[in-house]
Amino acid sequence: MNDEDYQEEFEEEDYYDEPDDDGESEDDEGDHYAIRPNKTRIKKEIAEVFAMAEEICALSPAHIAEFELPESIEQAMRDAGKMGHNSARKRLLKYITAQLRKLDTAAIHEKLARMKNRSAHAVREHHQAERWRDQLLAANGNQQLTLFIEEFPTADSQHLRQLQRNAQKEAKEAKPPKSARLLYKYLKELIADASGLPSIEEDAQDNEDAEN
Repeated sequence: MNDEDYQEEFEEEDYYDEPDDDGESEDDEGDHYAIRPNKTRIKKEIAEVFAMAEEICALSPAHIAEFELPESIEQAMRDAGKMGHNSARKRLLKYITAQLRKLDTAAIHEKLARMKNRSAHAVREHHQAERWRDQLLAANGNQQLTLFIEEFPTADSQHLRQLQRNAQKEAKEAKPPKSARLLYKYLKELIADASGLPSIEEDAQDNEDAEN
């Protein structure tokens, strides 16, 4: 679906959901005024859903798919994620916002919050694994290994020591850090298991940092 198709499907009444005044008698005006949605509140709700839509569109296609949205919305989000910050993208985001408002936005927001929490936790795990890897490969690596095993008793100490020795040997001989990468990966797994939180795939930057 191209931008013209989205624009054609998008209708202002879907975006604002404001009631129609046609056919009302003067006697009904008081009742209608009492139940008529407040425009300021509606605009605030629209802005919140719009911001949420922007956040989701910035995610990878795999993460967008986790929301299990209708295919038309999911495709629109993937398209918006490929666009630059221009008027066409803004029109597409308005279309997405209108469609999201027809769904349970509270549930979508909750799922986004959980995903952001998982992502933030994954970043912390990444940095924690990096620190432990560097400490295990330092001059006092044996002492650090003992401390790590005390903190993570489920670790395979023999496997850790082997990875540690191989990585130290590679560093001395200026070889590619294959064992250091394997050490990082194992440390990351242990730290993630200890957290008890659902795992989330590492992004490309985290993987690149782990190889340095």
